[in-house]
Amino acid sequence: MIPRHQAVIVTVLLLASLIMGAVLFRMREKAHQQMLAGQDSAPTQAPQVAAAEQATLMVASDDNNSIRAQVHSLPLPSDPGARARAVLGRLLDLYASTDSTHPVPGGATSVSQVFLLPVPAKGAAASKSAGNSAGPELAVVNLKGSFVASHPSGLETESLTVLSICGTLHANLPQITQVRFLVDGDQRQLLAGHADLTRTYLTSDSAPGPEGSSGAVEIPTDPVPAVTAKP
Repeated sequence: MIPRHQAVIVTVLLLASLIMGAVLFRMREKAHQQMLAGQDSAPTQAPQVAAAEQATLMVASDDNNSIRAQVHSLPLPSDPGARARAVLGRLLDLYASTDSTHPVPGGATSVSQVFLLPVPAKGAAASKSAGNSAGPELAVVNLKGSFVASHPSGLETESLTVLSICGTLHANLPQITQVRFLVDGDQRQLLAGHADLTRTYLTSDSAPGPEGSSGAVEIPTDPVPAVTAKP
């Protein structure tokens, strides 16, 4: 026979367990109801989508080693860095398409980031004297290694890619007067064996010819003109 004091202890423990279970169940139900009420009262917001705007892309053509301006409508963010990445993404999408005039695989995902930095004082003074009243900026384009690894090799095709990127950036963000390139966040010497990626390129080198001409930018037989980057 179970001693009386042990029976009392077992009964008390059983009642305490039942009470605690009931309390926990009630707390769980209350928390669930509060969560549902919060979801019902939260306002539904549509995701923010950038408005479509007209962007000028400097599109390369391998047929005559030239670059021509094309106007496309695409969503453009207000942030300058994101805007630069968006226009370059559309440009590289054109190059990755089946009917591209300058076939280069990779597409928009080939550009990881575009950083905009003020041009050092000496370069800034030169740009303002040339008629650019806004503060000139240097665009640092961070390309993915897969894009560089799959880029066709050759002086003309590499120069076309570099110049079209520089020209597209300047056409949509005129304050960009210089462009530098990184690959996966690091400096790389050459694009695909010819175009120098250690230099700072001037966007003026990719400007179209005078009004009334064909609108093409002829590619020189020498390496793409540029200014050497200073530490």
